[in-house]
Amino acid sequence: MKVIGIVGLPGSGKSEAAAVAEELDVPVVTMGDVIRRECEARGLDPTTHHGEVAQALREEGGPAAVADASLPVIEDALDGSEVVLVDGIRSDAEVERFEEAFGESFLLVNVHAPFEVRRERVGERGRDATADEGGESLEERDKRELGFGMGEAIEAADLTIENTDTLESFHESVRDLLRGEAA
Repeated sequence: MKVIGIVGLPGSGKSEAAAVAEELDVPVVTMGDVIRRECEARGLDPTTHHGEVAQALREEGGPAAVADASLPVIEDALDGSEVVLVDGIRSDAEVERFEEAFGESFLLVNVHAPFEVRRERVGERGRDATADEGGESLEERDKRELGFGMGEAIEAADLTIENTDTLESFHESVRDLLRGEAA
């Protein structure tokens, strides 16, 4: 059994890593789905209220609230697979929760890309509302996520995959990771 947690700032490539996992039939648990479901339960649009609800969940349930809500989904995925990828770890508290739950079977991977590269990617994907549309700027998102403890989670990573080369090169690095071949 192996649980691979992915951490990285917005636009770094976490979703691309998840897409590679899905191509290899590795189950993916996306922590942001917990937040999107909660947005909908609160009657809010996830594209503009995601950050606000993420913060509210942590204020209401503690800094590991999203990890706690994700644990049953991860455990279910492990019933049918030796490897599960967890997309979207945001804090050191979440890392600690997964380390408690999975021990040595938990591997934390930082996906890194420079700010300007991430800004371009976030603009191209069209998934997030811009500041002009009532959403957050990338600077604001970085600040909010670093405030959750993401900087500490990134520092705690067991390994880092640089996502600054071609998309295919990044995909190959993720495939190596998922096959247990990463250095």
